[in-house]
Formats: sequence, structure tokens, C-alpha cells
Amino acid sequence: MRLTLFLAAALLPAAALAQPPASVAAPTPERQKEIVHLVRQDCGSCHGMNFGGGLGPSLKPEALRDKPVESLVATIYGGRPGTPMPPWHRFLSESEAEWVVERLLQGFPAE
Repeated sequence: MRLTLFLAAALLPAAALAQPPASVAAPTPERQKEIVHLVRQDCGSCHGMNFGGGLGPSLKPEALRDKPVESLVATIYGGRPGTPMPPWHRFLSESEAEWVVERLLQGFPAE
């Protein structure tokens, strides 16, 4: 009986590690406001204040629809070496970058 309990206790952490990670929650409403401000100010400075393009390409839904979401998230999170597009991983988590992409594909919030 002791051996069974010992083995169960020893294997429990390994079983916990084998579980798929829980989904990351959407940013809180307060954090969403911060991210919207960041996108408008920082992304807008290169991609145009209405996201129609400038130094960087358009971020309008019609310009992004044919691009894979994973690629867009990776571009925001990790930047594009050899281009002016910097990585934003210091300011956004990967799930927040995905949230930004979702908003861009829907038409970024006007307010």
C-alpha cells in the first residue's frame, strides 16, 4: 500500500505536466484600454494614424485577411529583422499580440 501511494505521489507531478496548458484569458478591460492606446500611438506612427499605411503597410482588415494569423502575431511579438518593424515582446504578451491581430482583422476600435 505504501509503495502504491509513493508511486502515485511521485507520478502526480509528471501527470500534471502532461496536461495541455489552459487557454490564456483575454486582457482585462483596463489592459485592453492600454493596448488600444499603444496600438493607436505606436503602431499608428508607422502604419498611419488610421492604419491605412505609411512607413509600414496598411493594417486595415482587407489588407490583412489573406495573411495567416500566426504570422501576424509573430510579426508583432518578434518584429521583422531587417525592417523597421521592432519586436513588441517587451510590451505585449504573445496572447495580447493575438488579441491585437483579432481586433485589427475586425477593424481596430475607433475609441
